[in-house]
Amino acid sequence: MNKMIKDTLILFAITLAAGLGLGAVYNVTKEARAKQEEKVKLEAYQSVMPDMADYQKISGIDYDRLNTEIKEKITENEAENHLTSMKPYQGEINEVVSARDSSGKEIGMIITVTDNEAYDGSLQMTVGIAADQTVLGISFLSLSETPGLGMKAKEASFINQFQNKKADYFVYSKTGASAQNEIDAISSATITTSAVTHGVNAAVICADLCRGGEDSE
Repeated sequence: MNKMIKDTLILFAITLAAGLGLGAVYNVTKEARAKQEEKVKLEAYQSVMPDMADYQKISGIDYDRLNTEIKEKITENEAENHLTSMKPYQGEINEVVSARDSSGKEIGMIITVTDNEAYDGSLQMTVGIAADQTVLGISFLSLSETPGLGMKAKEASFINQFQNKKADYFVYSKTGASAQNEIDAISSATITTSAVTHGVNAAVICADLCRGGEDSE
């Protein structure tokens, strides 16, 4: 019995020491991780809003309400225009920031959106929307699709199709884009294409709603 108690105490001491050690490592690296995450985010912001000198998070947004309205608008738009997608929209807006130039003037919004329709589960990206609702660019914060297929979404030949385009909504084509709001789907990666397109559409609607003041109070 004494040996059992002794072994239990030793095991407890080892577990406690390991836990304290992990906690110490986490605290030591927490600041470094936060700085790295901020660096990655800033690089993404600058890639989708080239003239940005500074940015400010827009406060007071009711994200639950905003995401509900966006989902309703996407569903309604697809029904009215007889559009089909591989999966229904399953995304959410994570953050909306105001991009400013060197004089402090707002030049657009940068919207972070996570879409859960991707082939590998989800993807997260930032979308730059100019003051006139033109999409300036998109940049991925996370993308884990199939190499050689869905991962082609990161290639310039795909993401640049959204660049400097103004449209109420975007659609993808598997036979060749022919309209301003059309983009060519990634061959054999329609699910990824659909997820990205939905994410961009969500950002476009988000910017419009926020500029209208409906969700920014």
